[in-house]
Amino acid sequence: MNNIDTTSYPKEKIKVLFLENISDKAVQYFKDQGYTDVKKIAGALSEEELIKVIKEVHILGIRSKTFISKKVLDSAKKLQAIGCFCIGINQVDVKACKQKGVALFNAPYSNTRSVAELVIGAAIMLIRRIADKNLAAHNGIWNKEAKGSFELRGKTIGIIGYGNIGTQLSVMAEAMGMKVKFYDIETKLPLGNASSVKSIKDLVSSVDIISLHVPETNQTKNLISKAVIKQFKPGAILINYARGEVVDLDALSQAIKEKQVSGAAIDVFPVEPEKNGDKFTTPLQGLSNVILTPHIGGSTEEAQENIGEDVSIKLYQYLERGVSYGSHSIPSISLPPVENAHRILHIHNNVPGVLSAINTVMSKNKINIVGQYLKTNDEIGYVVLDVDSKLSKTAIALLKEVKHTIRVRMLY
Repeated sequence: MNNIDTTSYPKEKIKVLFLENISDKAVQYFKDQGYTDVKKIAGALSEEELIKVIKEVHILGIRSKTFISKKVLDSAKKLQAIGCFCIGINQVDVKACKQKGVALFNAPYSNTRSVAELVIGAAIMLIRRIADKNLAAHNGIWNKEAKGSFELRGKTIGIIGYGNIGTQLSVMAEAMGMKVKFYDIETKLPLGNASSVKSIKDLVSSVDIISLHVPETNQTKNLISKAVIKQFKPGAILINYARGEVVDLDALSQAIKEKQVSGAAIDVFPVEPEKNGDKFTTPLQGLSNVILTPHIGGSTEEAQENIGEDVSIKLYQYLERGVSYGSHSIPSISLPPVENAHRILHIHNNVPGVLSAINTVMSKNKINIVGQYLKTNDEIGYVVLDVDSKLSKTAIALLKEVKHTIRVRMLY
């Protein structure tokens, strides 16, 4: 079979834009595939700035600080796909992506190890009260004592959210000699000797360390509220490397002052600065045995390289081959190339009769369909058609006229 691995238009005309200092590995990956118009910008862009630059962009890469609104997508006439080089996609209007037929990808697994390791590190620092001892030493005070310092071994960690990071943390914590309890809204198979509990109250009231690993949703906002914090086991430690809206920081601050909570490590906040050097405030500043970090849970060189490679491959596979595996907006399809045929991608509103209309118009115009595959989600349908290469241009024109069509693209 011939190596069918090219888009239907010259690669030098495809514009790739990476924001927020995405790993150079992503830039190099696209250049290695023959793309020459690849631009990287260190920071995020505002909505107004995005609207100006996105009009000619085919592939966009972002992290967590760039927000993709419907207004931005309305201006993105050539945009094929967005890559979120991070775990979350809540910074993107997913519904608008579906309506526009823009594929949306992320990297849900690439930085799990980095986050899990940092949680273990923070747990050790907090249970030994290293933050206070470090500050004292920097201030010229010698404070050598064992009081209030403990080992992790034999302690119980409670994990809220037993997903990719939560399960890896579970294994690591058990290897450190800890007992593991977890709570998740879905039924999950425990790893090792971990045990599930039926409610958050059951968890927080019985563990020494609580670690959060949940997404940001309406259900998780203020999940750790003042009422929940009051149910903590006295002297418990809270670690939040998940999302900023999950914890009521004012309530946590008060609980630390009252010594109900003995320490906390917080990496994510409800409002975060746009860029390095900007002013940052939180009610937890200046409190004893509190570690504050600037959203660096997944910020290791290994994680950023893994994310850069993972998301770049997904973007490339979609652009070159129509593979939508892992997309949050386009139904998942992964098909091998077909020899002696042209592949056309058809994205449409998910309503009855579209596939029938496609087949009817092809049949009426005597266009032979070599292969065809349809996949749908709640809002849109995605059809991959392999047609007779001699008639592909005619097929493109006809498919654009099919009712409920969102987007048509010839792949090769």
